[in-house]
Amino acid sequence: MNRKLIRPSLSEIQDQMAARNQQQRRKPAPPEQTNAESFYYIKQMQARTPMVVVLNTGESIRGVIEWYDKHCIKVHRVGEPNLLIMKSAIRYMYKQADAKSDGSGNSEAGNNG
Repeated sequence: MNRKLIRPSLSEIQDQMAARNQQQRRKPAPPEQTNAESFYYIKQMQARTPMVVVLNTGESIRGVIEWYDKHCIKVHRVGEPNLLIMKSAIRYMYKQADAKSDGSGNSEAGNNG
């Protein structure tokens, strides 16, 4: 009695190998922390950049970021008390110099029109 050996074709083997390689080559999950926030705060603190912090209430706080941690920032203000602001209360922030350049351009346009 002759027995026939059953072998998979070369294309089937290549398909199986390709499937295995794809499973192994999946992109890794993105890191939970990019440290971009820390980098930004450190850069502004070292340069002592005057900042405008806009709160969720719409109030603007002007000063220099003196210190930060996971939940809050400390803003140093000249002639006014320093503030410890919870990050959850901050809507956004920007450099005070950016506000001056935008403000002067907008006020001139408003006066001419």
